[in-house]
Amino acid sequence: MLALILSPLGLVAVIVLQHTGYVTGQDRFVEQTVPFSHKHHAGELGIDCRFCHVGVETDAKATVPTTEVCMTCHSQIWTNAAMLAPVRDSFASGQPLVWSRVNRLPDYVYFDHHVHVNNGVPCAACHGDLRAMPLTAQAKPMTMQWCLDCHRDPERRLVPQDRITSSRPYDPPIPPDELKRIHAHVLGLQRTRRLTDCSTCHR
Repeated sequence: MLALILSPLGLVAVIVLQHTGYVTGQDRFVEQTVPFSHKHHAGELGIDCRFCHVGVETDAKATVPTTEVCMTCHSQIWTNAAMLAPVRDSFASGQPLVWSRVNRLPDYVYFDHHVHVNNGVPCAACHGDLRAMPLTAQAKPMTMQWCLDCHRDPERRLVPQDRITSSRPYDPPIPPDELKRIHAHVLGLQRTRRLTDCSTCHR
């Protein structure tokens, strides 16, 4: 009798666990070689995401900044800061900085940054409000269910192109004429049913 009660409870526990940050990594901070603060760089200084993450509009992968990008500024400011020693060492030796991945998808998942960015998906939809993060954390669960929720109903998640890199892309509300344009764009995405085909993400 006890086994009949415990078996379903165990199954429920496993299902619940699979959706927690312990398994998905959501809200987890990842230690980096250099304690980089998006809050300081993107928030307080207002540096555009695309200055460091070159290629998000043209390539499948979003690149992490090279040492040379960091040294564009840090050859002039904070030149002797202890926390930036790895950046200076990297620049002097020619060995690239090693950044730890924060948002990780399984190898069998195909994800293309520029397709999303150029079709109205704001950075914050996946990465959260980076301008408020002193250390970078995984903002979303990055599960298949989470991706499918967006693919099944993309219209309400898209924004005009000038809000793509905004930390709060949905504020203020999108004007009605822009909403009509977004609606027309979604209808033109080769039939939205294709967005949930297995082969869209698993190739």
